[in-house]
Amino acid sequence: MDNMLKNTIWRNFAAAIDMLSSIIQTCPDELWQKDKQFFFMTFHVTIFLDYYLTIPVNTFKPPLTYTIGDWNQLPPEAIDDVLPDEFYSKEQLIAYLSAIRAKCKKLIHNTPVEGFTERWIAGEDVEMHGLCPSLVINYSVLEILVYNLRHIQHHVAQLNLLLRQKANLAVDWISQSD
Repeated sequence: MDNMLKNTIWRNFAAAIDMLSSIIQTCPDELWQKDKQFFFMTFHVTIFLDYYLTIPVNTFKPPLTYTIGDWNQLPPEAIDDVLPDEFYSKEQLIAYLSAIRAKCKKLIHNTPVEGFTERWIAGEDVEMHGLCPSLVINYSVLEILVYNLRHIQHHVAQLNLLLRQKANLAVDWISQSD
């Protein structure tokens, strides 16, 4: 993978991360405090963004902690069983995203060409954090990057829709970023 392709991948990741950060910044405090669906989705996409960028996965130690909940006892606003250990502030999530953004850039630019074809997660690490869906256990580093980018974009669109519906606000599309 040459530098031009790495730069293209990076600029698109940076744009998606910047949009997520912009959505969090744009969200009115009242909506942030009252709409737990918005908060849970924001936490979900942030924690998985970091997780999917962690190589090797056994080094994953997020600063904003979580617990895997019981599927039969999840809060109604939860979008999955990954539950934040506390209600994190917008500032905490934005700071976390900033660190993840730097981690992403470093991963993309510093991975040697052959590293993109290596398996993303080791077999013994699949169940380690409770976050690895079975559909990605055999992904290469390049495949998990593409999957991760699609995952961010999916939830950024959902969050932007929630902002439109609940606060009559929306963030602008960012096509590429540095």
